[in-house]
Amino acid sequence: MRVTVHLPGLLRADADGAAHVPVEVEDGTALGGVLDALTARYPGLDRRIRDEQGRLRRYVNVFVDEDECRGAGGLAAPVRDGADVRVLPSVAGG
Repeated sequence: MRVTVHLPGLLRADADGAAHVPVEVEDGTALGGVLDALTARYPGLDRRIRDEQGRLRRYVNVFVDEDECRGAGGLAAPVRDGADVRVLPSVAGG
């Protein structure tokens, strides 16, 4: 199945400048598998998205279509064919 991963400007340098990355994965692959495929292509993204234990960094939000993944199973969140996955690092300031 094909999934499109959308990256914000802050992460594009680690993906050769790509804003939208098509990822091919097996049917039934969960979000963790999509991120595995993405970071296999762009290894620099892995340390920006996941921590040393392979969990999502707490300041990174990932949406599968319109659903924030932490409320939908985290890395085990289901991903459908044609889904849009959006990676959004939190921005703080004041």
